[in-house]
Amino acid sequence: MRHLTVAAFTSLDGVMQAPGGPEEDTSGGFRHGGWIVPYADGSGEVMDGVFSKPFELLLGRRTYEIFASYWPHVDAGAPHRFIADQFNNATKHVATHRPDSLQWRNSRALGPDIAAAVRELKRGDGPDLVTQGSSELVHQLLAAGLVDELRLIVHPILLGRGKRLFDDAAQPAAFRLDATRATSAGVLVNRYLRQGEVRTGSFES
Repeated sequence: MRHLTVAAFTSLDGVMQAPGGPEEDTSGGFRHGGWIVPYADGSGEVMDGVFSKPFELLLGRRTYEIFASYWPHVDAGAPHRFIADQFNNATKHVATHRPDSLQWRNSRALGPDIAAAVRELKRGDGPDLVTQGSSELVHQLLAAGLVDELRLIVHPILLGRGKRLFDDAAQPAAFRLDATRATSAGVLVNRYLRQGEVRTGSFES
């Protein structure tokens, strides 16, 4: 059984849209692209830790296009060359209606039933599965109860609007905080592992 990790940079109010640059994703009139840049003091190294062992990527179409326009073109000797090589060599499973247009090497379409395709991937052998960005795909994975781990890099800002990590369709589940640390800029790096069903109780005697 393969492990599925959702890795995301988020704001305090759960926005994950366009963390890396002003033009990364302006859909919906989003004006705060690049909001993680002032806080980049070591949290990125922890995100790289998600990719420290073999993995395959699960990507939504928009995130796929952003990545495909950047990672194959990183120069040798660039600071992120190691992760570029990992992304370029990894198998990319993409949620798309245009499978014939996937030009980045080792890219495959998930097909029309995303949840069923990912469920089948999890049942098989191979490296663990990791999402990056891809808010709409993440919503489908959470709704289907397919997420085993949340790796959340939470930044001390409110963005007010934008694409969010969680929506109302997420399947209820309990997670255990497995590890946490704070960077010098106040970014919380949290690792949550799925623990089962939601438990409830009462304070009434």
